[in-house]
Amino acid sequence: MEPQAPPNIVFIMADDHAAKGISCYGAGINKTPNLDRIASEGMLFNHCYVTNSICTPSRAAILCGTHNHVNGVTTLDSKINKHMPNVAKQLRSSPAHYQTAMVGKWHLGEGADHEPTGFDYWSVLPGQGEYWDPQFIEPSGTTSVPGYATDVITDKCIDWMDKRDRSRPFYLMCHHKAPHRTWEYDDKHKDLYKEPVRLPDTFTDDYKNRANAARIAKMRVAEDMTYNDLGIVQPEGPRSRIGDKMVDVWWWNDRKMPAPEDVTGLQFICKNTGELFTFKTKQELAEWKFQRYMQRYLRTIQSVDDNVGRMLDYLEAEGLADNTIVVYTSDQGFFLGEHGWFDKRFMYEESFQMPFLIRYPRAIQPRSVCNDIICNVDFAPTFLDLAGVRIPTYMQGVSFSALLRGKTPADWQQVAYHRYWMHRDIIHEAYAHYGCRDQRYKLIYWYAEDFGLEGTRPGGEEKEWELFDCQEDPLELFNCYHEPQYASVVRKMTKLLEDKMAEIGDEPVHTKLQGVAKPTTNGHQGPIMTHK
Repeated sequence: MEPQAPPNIVFIMADDHAAKGISCYGAGINKTPNLDRIASEGMLFNHCYVTNSICTPSRAAILCGTHNHVNGVTTLDSKINKHMPNVAKQLRSSPAHYQTAMVGKWHLGEGADHEPTGFDYWSVLPGQGEYWDPQFIEPSGTTSVPGYATDVITDKCIDWMDKRDRSRPFYLMCHHKAPHRTWEYDDKHKDLYKEPVRLPDTFTDDYKNRANAARIAKMRVAEDMTYNDLGIVQPEGPRSRIGDKMVDVWWWNDRKMPAPEDVTGLQFICKNTGELFTFKTKQELAEWKFQRYMQRYLRTIQSVDDNVGRMLDYLEAEGLADNTIVVYTSDQGFFLGEHGWFDKRFMYEESFQMPFLIRYPRAIQPRSVCNDIICNVDFAPTFLDLAGVRIPTYMQGVSFSALLRGKTPADWQQVAYHRYWMHRDIIHEAYAHYGCRDQRYKLIYWYAEDFGLEGTRPGGEEKEWELFDCQEDPLELFNCYHEPQYASVVRKMTKLLEDKMAEIGDEPVHTKLQGVAKPTTNGHQGPIMTHK
């Protein structure tokens, strides 16, 4: 019997696509039939987590299979060293001699020192890229391509697959810009999602019983969205009337839409239709912003779903579906009004959880669901494992190929580690933190230091701990770190965190857990935790 040919791998990644924005995850806010098709013909993961909930570091972790303190890409302003080993290089240099391609959003730096390496073909967006008539950087230079970015990226992927060497397996990374802010949707989807989306239960969160970081963050739908975010004409005038700049420098034009106590004098005009919006109450204005945000976000996702369908249809038509691993994910999660927020960065669940769908008829039963914990550093070793390629020792992730076959290893680590380094970034004011999550509990340490890293700023409040019981408090509203009944859980989760940091070589900022439980300063019994 002849050995099976190595599988092709098509890795499709969106930008800022929350799991709730995929209909097979059950939130009921939109319909994504093509993404659902991957789940119905393969496996859906409910507990896939990002190791650093922001674009650039997550992409480095996925590409290299290492945590950010190892690959050196810690913040949004970091750039990858092009000589860093990665999954594409490993596949290309393997005995199977994979042909490799990277198309779409790169966002790991530009120029000769940071360009994609390990790829036979690459065509990538500069920076965040543009939704309409996007530019692409290639080895031969930069060109602009007419059309809508999601369509164009898919066109390039299909064209490359069509021209590939058919005697060799291929690895394709298709990275969409969508649905990244500012959610510019294709005209053909302008009439979708006109019915109101139900407000999240925590939309009016007051941030009590949480660390100070939640209150400080500038990610609120009601206060921090810009005119461009919501497709509204930005007027001229003083900040007292038209709103603060998103970044207070002379050359920055984007302004946040105002949210005054008296909203009756506000008039907003839609860029596309000229429709005029007025308001009677501050609550009405906040909820209008949310609905406008969701319309634009979900319409942008619809193009992603359409184009995933194009990719799946191509594989079927070419007879490639049975021997091709198809993955759909996002570089991290995203807040869709939960806790009143948009954006990501935090270890709270909506930002921390990545959607992950995978189809591989050879190994995965249709309509499978996995509730084991995996992380983005695990992707690269898993792809190598499925391809029959040696997993290099430098990779810190672990192959979850056994999970795809419905078997959970007895020693599987049911733990996810997260570290956000970009302290007090100039736009979102998100505080640096790290922590871990198991199947029930989540421990977060807000260490609030910048360490002089690119894109960070010094300052911030005192260091704080949070513990959430995700079973009893799935909305993460009550920090139970100092509650006496959770003292043993604090100790267990702190040990889990310290063990994980030791395993991956990340240096703790907190002083390690002491062995004796004594009253804390607030009178509760609990383990002593001091700080450097």
